Amino acid sequence: MSDLPTGVERRAFDGEKRLATQGDPVYGEATRDGWRLWDARRSKLGAMLDLGMDTGLAGGEHVLYLGAAAGTTVSHVADFAGPTYAVEFAPRPTRDLLDVAADRDRLFPLLKDAREPETYAHVVEPVDVLVQDVATRTQAEVALRNRQFLRSDGRLLLAVKARSEDVTRDPEAVFGDVLDSLREGYEILDRERLEPYHADHLAVVARPR
Repeated sequence: MSDLPTGVERRAFDGEKRLATQGDPVYGEATRDGWRLWDARRSKLGAMLDLGMDTGLAGGEHVLYLGAAAGTTVSHVADFAGPTYAVEFAPRPTRDLLDVAADRDRLFPLLKDAREPETYAHVVEPVDVLVQDVATRTQAEVALRNRQFLRSDGRLLLAVKARSEDVTRDPEAVFGDVLDSLREGYEILDRERLEPYHADHLAVVARPR
C-alpha cells in the first residue's frame, strides 16, 4: 500500500485503524487526541488514499481543489497541505466553506465556477496538485481547462462521477470516454473504481503532458 502524505495517519477509532488528520472537526466526524477521522465514505480523495492509490501526495503541496462544496474533504487537505485554493460554485455551501476556512489559515475559498478558470486565474498561483470532484458533465474538459495551473511535474487527482456525465450509459463506457478526452492534455498514471466507498466513481491520477 502506498505511503500516506505527511500529516495523514491511520489512527484507531472504535478499534479500527482509519485515516485521520490533525485539525478542528468540520462535519461531525469523530476526533481523538487531536486527530480527526477522515471518512472515506464521504470523501473521494480519502477513498483514493484508503485504497492505497499512488496519489503522489507527500504533504505541504500547493493545491487547487475544484468542487470544494462545504469543505468536507478540502478541510482535510488543508490540514496537511500548503496553500489550498478551494473553488466552489454554489453560494450556500461556500458560506459553510468560509466558516471552515476561519480556522485554517492555509485554506482560501473562492466562489467561482470551475468551468471558467479565467475568473480566478489572477488569484491562483501555480500548484503541485489539482484535486477535482465536480458533479457536472464534461468533467474531462474542466480538468483540461484548469491544467494551466499545474506545474509540469504536478498531479491531477480526479474523481469521475459516471452519473453526472450520462445517467443512461454503462459507467465503464462513460469512464472510457472521459479518459480518452483527458489524454488530450494528461498522461494517465493510475485509475481505480472507488467501490465500496462510492458507487459508479472512477479515481484517476494523471500528470500534465
